[in-house]
Amino acid sequence: MIDQPNVVVLGGGAGAVQVLVGLRGFAGQLTGILAVTDTGRSTGKVRYLGQMPAPGDIRNGLGTLAGEESTLAQLIQYRLHIPHAEVLDGVAFGNLMLMALMQMTGDFVAAIDILRDWLGIQDVRVLPVTTVSTHLCAELENGEIVEEELNVRAMNKPPIKRLFLQNPEARAYPACVEAIQAADLIVIAAGGLFTSVLACLVFEEITTAIRHSRAATVYICNTTVQPGQTDGYSLADHVRQIVQHVGHGVLDYVILNTLIPDEGVRAQYAAEGLQILIPTSQDLLSIEGVGVRAVLAEVAQITHQKRNLWQKQDSLHHDPVRVAAVLKQILAG
Repeated sequence: MIDQPNVVVLGGGAGAVQVLVGLRGFAGQLTGILAVTDTGRSTGKVRYLGQMPAPGDIRNGLGTLAGEESTLAQLIQYRLHIPHAEVLDGVAFGNLMLMALMQMTGDFVAAIDILRDWLGIQDVRVLPVTTVSTHLCAELENGEIVEEELNVRAMNKPPIKRLFLQNPEARAYPACVEAIQAADLIVIAAGGLFTSVLACLVFEEITTAIRHSRAATVYICNTTVQPGQTDGYSLADHVRQIVQHVGHGVLDYVILNTLIPDEGVRAQYAAEGLQILIPTSQDLLSIEGVGVRAVLAEVAQITHQKRNLWQKQDSLHHDPVRVAAVLKQILAG
């Protein structure tokens, strides 16, 4: 095993950050590259006010890394309750802090680094995949074009055919590319397949860097389908989307969860169209067919009831410690 490896984790502010939490103390250099094209309620409001990249996943990631015992972390995660001011009602205070810091410094990354320093996070660097305020768009199977992340993940629409950026000139932040080039392990985390994971891989500079890297590349596959994004998808379908973006022969491993919650919790997920994905023999054959090695492991974070997120659907999360253990085994060969 490489001593103190450089690890890069790509994705959104929940799935990717849980991997970062699990790998703390193991990696010599630990970098999270997070999507910034979200237009959800709180983030969408702040993006409109500040004309900036989406701060939500960054803020949530920093708050999670700082820990629940931190008063400042609690503050940045706190959602304002101002019913008479719709533009601010429900907004996470940390999103406003990042907006103010960006306006003060004139630099989105500088704003992130200042907040990270305030929170006392010294062992993990958190980077936006881009510093350009652009939007995620999709072409649907019927040829329709939808713009902005909230519409890309909207339910009751035709399947997503392909993703693209509203601003074709938007480029990945150069430090993200440098981190990938220096990595010993690249982890593509679970999360919204199109709106968090592929929202990072839609940048050509990112996928090119991954293709040219000598690092082991691992995808942590989602545990459920996501209505509006992956309706009807199998585990193999998820893997094929990743391979389609990074190229054949680039993705080395996919981690597939085999631990499922009890019947009552499964029913709660099913009521919202969240089918829990369990590996089948057909999945394994299909995944092997695209040149990826499947690693079966009990990596889900089992709870006694379904989580509720603010105005968003949730899925079955991964356990940071269990995922980190599997990643360490992979890196050890």
